[in-house]
Amino acid sequence: MVSEHADARLDQAAAAIARAEALLITAGAGLGVDSGLPDFRGDEGFWRAYPPFRSLGLSFVDLANPEWFDRDPTLAWGFYGHRLHLYRTTTPHAGFAILGRWAAARPRGGFVFTSNVDGQFQKAGFDDERVAECHGSIHHLQCSIPCCDRIWDAVEVALEIDPTTFRARPPLPLCPACGCIARPNVLMFGDASWVPHRSHGQHARLTRWLEGTRGAALAIVELGAGTAVSTVRMTSERLAVALGAVLVRVNLREPQAPPAHIGIAAGALEALSAIDRRLDP
Repeated sequence: MVSEHADARLDQAAAAIARAEALLITAGAGLGVDSGLPDFRGDEGFWRAYPPFRSLGLSFVDLANPEWFDRDPTLAWGFYGHRLHLYRTTTPHAGFAILGRWAAARPRGGFVFTSNVDGQFQKAGFDDERVAECHGSIHHLQCSIPCCDRIWDAVEVALEIDPTTFRARPPLPLCPACGCIARPNVLMFGDASWVPHRSHGQHARLTRWLEGTRGAALAIVELGAGTAVSTVRMTSERLAVALGAVLVRVNLREPQAPPAHIGIAAGALEALSAIDRRLDP
């Protein structure tokens, strides 16, 4: 529950959003927790979600590595295939609808910048042309080599995962160009084979939108972005300085915000609901 002493920060957040002409939503893995998605915080959190990997001594960082698609593709696709199914079957929590209403109400609209690969913003109704996924999307595939720069939709992928080993049962997705194992178009750790042009196109659209907001009041609402992988936090802070925006940082464990900005120690849905009540009492 948001504590009473946070009321002033919630009031400040509501005021910043109310006067904003444009809204940039930045998001990390913590945003999806209220939808029931794991955030893989620490090895113990990861192993609770994927118990078989504990016995193998494999962490999230170990598995989120493109080498597995060459060394052990059934293991790699067991991990990513399970996540693909999980994200497909998860319903975005009510906070996404709140963010969508806020963005739609701004004269200059809104845009999303996220490190999440789950496609939850699009599933919640956000325009795909207004979402930048800096780590790619699990809903798109590429060649694991890669033999070319082709990216294609994963809609036809329907893998069977062994529930005891978390290995995928063949057949596995293949590259239509060369027949080698396909992989998600997701930026992994130590990844020299990621095909980035889809995400680069999204970034270009975000840059054009931000340029169009210059001179307008901009609010940045950051949700569930931690310091372990700091891409989202650093982007939020950099843009707040460059564009004179107000940053509202919502993070249950790491709410610290730069001076003159707003940090709220709460989960995403709880904070969004509390701010929304202040916007529409």
